[in-house]
Amino acid sequence: MSREPTPDAPAPRILIVDDQRAIREEIAYALGFNGYRTLEAVDGKTAIASCEGGDVALVLLDVKMPGMDGLEVLEVLHQRWPDLPVVMISGHGDFETAVIAVKRGAFDFLPKPFDTDRVLVSVKNALHVSTLERENVALRDQLVAETRMIGESGPMLELRRLVERTAPTEAQVLVTGENGTGKELVARQIHGLSKRRRGPFVAVNCAAIPATLIESELFGHERGAFTGAQSARKGHFETANGGTLFLDEIGDMALDAQSKLLRALQERCVTRIGGSRPIQVDVRVIAATNQDLEARVKEGAFREDLFYRLHVVPIRVPALRERGEDIPLLATAFLAEAARRNGAPVRPLANDAVSWLRAQDWPGNVRQLRNLCEAATILTEGNAVTAAQLIALSSAAAPRPPRQGDFFALPTLEEFREAIEKEFIRRKLEENSGNIKRTAERIGIQRSNLYKKLERYGMK
Repeated sequence: MSREPTPDAPAPRILIVDDQRAIREEIAYALGFNGYRTLEAVDGKTAIASCEGGDVALVLLDVKMPGMDGLEVLEVLHQRWPDLPVVMISGHGDFETAVIAVKRGAFDFLPKPFDTDRVLVSVKNALHVSTLERENVALRDQLVAETRMIGESGPMLELRRLVERTAPTEAQVLVTGENGTGKELVARQIHGLSKRRRGPFVAVNCAAIPATLIESELFGHERGAFTGAQSARKGHFETANGGTLFLDEIGDMALDAQSKLLRALQERCVTRIGGSRPIQVDVRVIAATNQDLEARVKEGAFREDLFYRLHVVPIRVPALRERGEDIPLLATAFLAEAARRNGAPVRPLANDAVSWLRAQDWPGNVRQLRNLCEAATILTEGNAVTAAQLIALSSAAAPRPPRQGDFFALPTLEEFREAIEKEFIRRKLEENSGNIKRTAERIGIQRSNLYKKLERYGMK
């Protein structure tokens, strides 16, 4: 609604609201002399009506007026047009009134008698900040567009319908699906289409955080709360205030942390470790898992009350094999994305490549397809990406048991140890069908350490 003057756009229109004609005219003259258009209103109702047309870039609003006072008008303006900057002016200025005005959304507070130069500076600053905020929103909207859910299959149309119906609400959402299906993308879409889209989106992988640190990560800690806590630190709940907190792999969260998470959801406040003061938080939680949480509840590994708290709106993300008709669309988009990112020409899929892609089972789902398209962009040439090229890349990417001589040819003991460890982890993951939690338990290390090793060896 607001903007700064540009050579190609009409000058911003400033609404001056004051019951004293002399003041309105003084401000209007100064603004007009500096290239702004102006509009005047003598009371609150007229001011609100003047904003209906959408051509007002900023409001200069007096506090003391007949009928609705300026603070009441400010509240209405902020509720109906939250992006519209308002600068308050008052001949009865005091600190308390200024604080109330700023809390209700005013950009600035100018006491009378005022210097017109001070008014001009405040107007310029308010319009500049408003422009930056609009550009930020535009960038976030662009991000949502770039991370859109691609697909026209029946399962994807149903998924998109659920997301669009759920996003405007404040309901807790539980996103389920296999690894690599795009559960975080669904959560980002919900956030991007919600009223919270201007707030932060904070993603947390619960499985990658050691059980001893999960509470500190989520709820924060005070200085001296435990060994090594040399300064106070906000948790993810506080960081996500006003936005969305995405808790991935929620099924791997320890029971103690689950009870504290449930309390935070119920009371909408958190208490830092080592602290005693509850901190109010306004956060929408979206949880995700690749596990059967109902089965985990029956096993006693997941709290039933927390399950029902999170399971208000369940959304299942289909596996890629369930929406084969989307594969050509996805692959085409991934090839274009990879080309743009790597400065390479955009190449289409050959017909035989499309047929081959659709015939695959895709155990790694969309993530596996994206990685293959990235490799095809970087490592192959030609007018189009062919089936032969994709087959060769897939074969090269498939795990290959190393020959004994491969290990002993390594030049250093450190490289030898790393190669042995990598192969050991690969085989144990294979034995446990890729289940991170079970693999970590079987080989006797914490899940968080296994995640670090997978990332270190490029196996994630």
